[in-house]
Order: sequence, then structure tokens, then C-alpha cells
Amino acid sequence: MYKQANAQGLTTTQTLTDSNRHLMQTIFDELARGNGKPFVDAMADDFCWILPGKTAWSRRYEGKQVVREELFRPLFAQFEGQYTNQAINIIADGDKVAVECRGKVMTKKGKPYNNTYCYVCRLEGGKLKELVEYMDTQLVDAALDAPA
Repeated sequence: MYKQANAQGLTTTQTLTDSNRHLMQTIFDELARGNGKPFVDAMADDFCWILPGKTAWSRRYEGKQVVREELFRPLFAQFEGQYTNQAINIIADGDKVAVECRGKVMTKKGKPYNNTYCYVCRLEGGKLKELVEYMDTQLVDAALDAPA
């Protein structure tokens, strides 16, 4: 595949990769502090969050509003304190970014919900278009109530 180099000698793919990696690093720097606003701001209106598996939470959440109302709202309603999520490893290639990360929070029932994740993200135009979340589904079943 032919790639055009820019004035700095970077190919379009390298520039896109670096830009997407930087965006996700910035988002996760804030999530590690408990600030989810940059994550929500980066979601495209037609963003899709996919939770594979067989938990009560497993499904496709299509659209930013659906993600916020049907995934985030019932999930965060179960948390007692501030949810944080720290990136351990970020791997980027073009429009794809994989983030290995660790979430940490206590539930209102006093159970720790410290999950291990791998998010495989697709970005477009500086916005998150799709996220597939791989996690400890046994912990989800043990620590969380099913969404309403």
C-alpha cells in the first residue's frame, strides 16, 4: 500500500496513529483521575459500545445517548465512590486503538468492582465510533446487579 509522507516525513497512517493514540492517552489520563467528561466528549453521536459475552449487560449499545442512558446511568448508579480507570498499555494502528486498563470503584453494596479491561476502539475524525469491551464477566455477575 502506498502511503504519502507529509512535510515532517510522517505517513498519513503514522499521523493518524499518533493522533488517535494521543487522544486515547489524554482520555485515560483523565479517567485515572476520575474525570469521564473527555471520554464522553470524544464519543461520536452514532457511537457504538459492544459488550460481548453472556452477562445481563452484554449487548450492543448504539448511539451516544443510548450508551449514556442504558449503560452508564444504571452502571454508575451502583457505584459508591469515584470510578477511575487507568491505562496500562495503549496500542494504536491507524483508526484502531487497543487500551488495556484497570477500573477501580466500590459498589453501594460494599463490593469492590476492580475490573480488568481491554477496549478495542475505532476512531474516525478524532471521535470514538466504536468500542468493544473485553472484561472479567464473572466479576460483573458477582459485583453488579442487572440493569433495569
